[in-house]
Amino acid sequence: MNRPVNYERAQWEWNSDMYVPQYPGADWLEAMGKRGSDRPIVPSEYSHAMGNSNGNLWDQWKAIYKYPNLQGGYIWDWVDQGIDAVDENGRHFWTYGGDYGVNTPNDGNFNCNGIVSPDRTPHPAMAEVKYVHQNVAFEAVDPANGKFLVKNRFYFTNLQKYMISYTIKANGKTVKGGKMSVNVEPQGSKEITIATSGLKSKPGTEYFIYFNVTTTEPEPLIPVGHEIAYEQFRLPIEPGERTFATGGPALKVSAEGNELTASSSKVNFVFDKKTGLVSSYKVGGTEYFKDGFGLQPNFWRAPNDNDYGNGNPKRLQVWKQSSKNFNVVDANIVMDGKDAVLTANYLLAAGNLYIVTYRISPSGVVKADFTFTSTDMEAAKTEASEATLMATFTPGSDAARKAASKLEVPRIGVRFRLPAEMNQVEYFGRGPEENYIDRNAGTLIDLYKTTADQMYFPYVRPQENGHHTDTRWLTLNKKGGKGLTIYADKTIGFNALRNSVEDFDGEETVSRPYQWLNRDAGELVHDESKAKDQLPRKTHINDITPRNFVEVCVDMKQQGVAGYNSWGARPEPGYNIPANQEYKWGFTIVPR
Repeated sequence: MNRPVNYERAQWEWNSDMYVPQYPGADWLEAMGKRGSDRPIVPSEYSHAMGNSNGNLWDQWKAIYKYPNLQGGYIWDWVDQGIDAVDENGRHFWTYGGDYGVNTPNDGNFNCNGIVSPDRTPHPAMAEVKYVHQNVAFEAVDPANGKFLVKNRFYFTNLQKYMISYTIKANGKTVKGGKMSVNVEPQGSKEITIATSGLKSKPGTEYFIYFNVTTTEPEPLIPVGHEIAYEQFRLPIEPGERTFATGGPALKVSAEGNELTASSSKVNFVFDKKTGLVSSYKVGGTEYFKDGFGLQPNFWRAPNDNDYGNGNPKRLQVWKQSSKNFNVVDANIVMDGKDAVLTANYLLAAGNLYIVTYRISPSGVVKADFTFTSTDMEAAKTEASEATLMATFTPGSDAARKAASKLEVPRIGVRFRLPAEMNQVEYFGRGPEENYIDRNAGTLIDLYKTTADQMYFPYVRPQENGHHTDTRWLTLNKKGGKGLTIYADKTIGFNALRNSVEDFDGEETVSRPYQWLNRDAGELVHDESKAKDQLPRKTHINDITPRNFVEVCVDMKQQGVAGYNSWGARPEPGYNIPANQEYKWGFTIVPR
């Protein structure tokens, strides 16, 4: 066959040499690979890259690599099709459909669906694309004894042409490393052994081995030393338990009006029962929370383009309502030995509970524990105070829980704001690009330093951005000055940005009109009541101005970004958060 022909509309008919479907999911690819086919399957469009997208790409490619009849696919699209413009204040932004004329037919920002921005800046998802396309792979055979498999995915090139480097790191700091050239024939594999002995368990320390494959000679468009493949594996050396200094001046607790307080000559921790916020966290004269905007429940993210496509902003609206105007049905503070223990029970708009416990030590270290109760919770099986049970198990709350039990939660976490000068960020987790639970194979767990300003990514239509998964700990501080570190009980996700969740949630930008598409008589009727939480507003990057704070979102988990398509596909099972389950999580805050 000299010139294979593909014709998408032919499907399985005789006049196409390939089957080229559009927007298949990983399950379909797995099923077709297992079943086999009489011709190659190459999706002519898949992984719709609109805004913060491309979730599940590695799941799709695991099937593609597994079955020979699956032979790749074409991501839609390459570039966000926006046009450079300047507003009245001299700020650049990208225009899109609906920005020209009056009531002209358009597709809104739908054509901004590339993996690079209009100026060709790569989207963070490009890291995932590079990872799934790389022609060298590694597998852990026996990591305890340093045995790994190198797989050559090239069809015509021996791996001797490239240099393989490895580095072993302890919490992101290099312990040892080396280089090797490996003779692996095209489509072949070879086991290698790396000396991993002598690594000892230490408190809070994890060991990872990193592999990098680089060019040793120039190739078309590729210089010497360019990285063509990478991988990492966690070595099975379990960390010892981390301990924290807890001593300090004696604490005392008080309950006056709406305020529950733990205080000493060094520490002041205040919870406001009326607002449901920790309104002050002060240690050694440093107030950490900006303008009283302290720790508080958070279940909402700014909808991405896929969220609007699948109806999440309206369908999951109860979680936005659960993230404000809090209803604290019971709260108390007591001394437990030398520690002060504050417990607050929130009755959420969804009808279930978010139970929060803060254990404040004399040093100012705070252990935070959270329980998100299932929306299928039953009174007889729920451990809570009598006041909480009476407020929770009422007919109105029962109806709310029944409705919410069929839903997923965008995120389960907390948020708070630090002064703007505490914008220095260091973390041990996945990076450096933003990543999400369904798009993090191409981002490595390592030690990263950046700023809250740099963690923002300017999608053409502002939306959720800047998240990082599998984080072990996170430090935010002033340059060379005070700050705090959050140590996860297990792992957490986080965002640390110079803007609020609301700034990226277009529905909150009421000064901007909805994206009226105007394609027929029905769409020319601009009914704002029907558009609310269903149509995105016409926001642009010039609507985002850094605030005088750093807003930190710390999550047990945030749902995936999805991306099979942008007109109905939701985050896949395993990458979502069903509301009808109970979740427990926590972290420790250490002031610096």
